[in-house]
Amino acid sequence: MSGTAVAQIIGFALTPIISRLFSPSDFGIFGSFSSVLGVVAAGVTLQYTQAIMLPKAKADAMNLFILSCLSVVVITLLCLAAILIVPAFFLNIMKTHGAWMLALLVMAVLVSGLNQSFQAWCVRVKAFRHTSASQVIRTIAANGTQIGLGWFQGGAPGLIFGAVLADIVASINLARVLFSDLMAFRPDVQWVRIKQLAVEYRDFPLYSASQNTINALSQGLPVLLLAQFYGIAVAGAYAFGVRILQVPMNFVLTALRQVLFQKACETHHQGGKLLPLYIKTTLGLFVMAFFPSLVLFIWSPQIFSWLFGSKWYIAGEFARWLALWSLFGFCNVPSVLFARILRMQRQFFFFDLSLLAMRVLTLVLGGWYLSAQHTIVVFSVVGSIMNIVLIVWIGYVLMKHESDINEKDIGKLSTT
Repeated sequence: MSGTAVAQIIGFALTPIISRLFSPSDFGIFGSFSSVLGVVAAGVTLQYTQAIMLPKAKADAMNLFILSCLSVVVITLLCLAAILIVPAFFLNIMKTHGAWMLALLVMAVLVSGLNQSFQAWCVRVKAFRHTSASQVIRTIAANGTQIGLGWFQGGAPGLIFGAVLADIVASINLARVLFSDLMAFRPDVQWVRIKQLAVEYRDFPLYSASQNTINALSQGLPVLLLAQFYGIAVAGAYAFGVRILQVPMNFVLTALRQVLFQKACETHHQGGKLLPLYIKTTLGLFVMAFFPSLVLFIWSPQIFSWLFGSKWYIAGEFARWLALWSLFGFCNVPSVLFARILRMQRQFFFFDLSLLAMRVLTLVLGGWYLSAQHTIVVFSVVGSIMNIVLIVWIGYVLMKHESDINEKDIGKLSTT
């Protein structure tokens, strides 16, 4: 967490400079690009990166790593083909123009996928120092490039290029960790075994990858639909508000997500109980986030206007209600991770499908009948309710799962 903390502090400290170099419209285009990228990148590894943690044999984990990288290459080529066939469609969604933007999108998909695979392997081998260093490198590269290009009136392209370059640099840093393991396990990498593992862990591409893509679509839709109904500046204000709220969230969650998943998998392999760890982390996250969320709910418009400039006051208004949604979204991370360990991808897929449908309905009806601010209020309340349902649901499943295990153990003892 220390490396992630440094990265988030650097990023937040430089945000007041970036906010004065770019306009809400610039952030609207950047947010649209990020939304499209997020949807594609969510499924680019077919979520075999999550399966890397599960095998007990390290050789099997390496075969899954290679499988995830192959998935990245294939999906990137499919993305390139789609862009070549219908370039106008992608440019219209991103509210921009120019072939260079499409080239950046393809490059970003490839780099994002490889970065996910590299990070998954580093988590598997507990190389947390390197993953945290990667976060610092990414932040410095992104913010430094964006400030430099913003100073020369780089506009939205400056924001986009800085983000893509940062992912490239961070991936190169992680690749250094991976190289020695890749050489050591090269004899164990076999096409036959890769195909066997692809079938064994097929629930990840079938449900987890689909679920991640749906979730990314849910996250990106507000920017795209707000731009459609209210204009690119409103979408930019929303995207900036979410960006600021994600700083403290990522400060904790980037490291916690990696460490908690590794710890929970280890506990599960050893036959330990998951429910106490689930309750502890979920309640701990709620306690940690409650007071900052309350402060933002009361004073975020004034904070945004003072810290980032008067043109971002409306972003503060949006952030007031987004803080409510973020509070429960912050607490649901253990739910997502523990559901994967319990192999609940299918059930989780349908939950996210329902969430997507509700978000689309809220945004479309809001776009027709409500103001931008009222639409975001309803959107945030719906998101909060769904996150609470998810947390309670996974807790109930864990409790029932461990109760069934205890009954089986008692039955075995009685038989003995």
